Amino acid sequence: MNRRSFVKNSCLACLGIATGSTLLTSCKTMLHTSGSLTDDGIKFPLRDFALSKGTSIKHHAYIIIRNDVLQYPICVYRLNETTYSALYMQCSHQGAELQASGDRLTCPAHGSEFDNSGLAKQGPADQSLRSFPTSIIGEDLFIDLRKKS
Repeated sequence: MNRRSFVKNSCLACLGIATGSTLLTSCKTMLHTSGSLTDDGIKFPLRDFALSKGTSIKHHAYIIIRNDVLQYPICVYRLNETTYSALYMQCSHQGAELQASGDRLTCPAHGSEFDNSGLAKQGPADQSLRSFPTSIIGEDLFIDLRKKS
């Protein structure tokens, strides 16, 4: 194999790996919902967290709520069957929209990271995220937009 063929084949392999990993990442399920707007907040069915796999029921770790009333989305983490964390996805450093990945919210602008309770874990952000109280009402999760928790 000559040098030109080696370089060409290496570049094609790198391109294939980059494309493949992008496709695999885009196959991850990230659930979005708009919820139902009420006078005091937003509610959505708890069943939206359910992820059926055969006979067992698993749950999404989080759901992203996007609504025209909100300037930024809200990420709702399911911590356990009765405890949820609702976080406004606006970075406390310079206001960029955060990206959710697992138990972390990350700022694409400067790399700040927040845990699923909204605490800043990596700077430059040094303040927690705005969070909202949640409550279970019947079969729905209610996010109270009037208060910060």
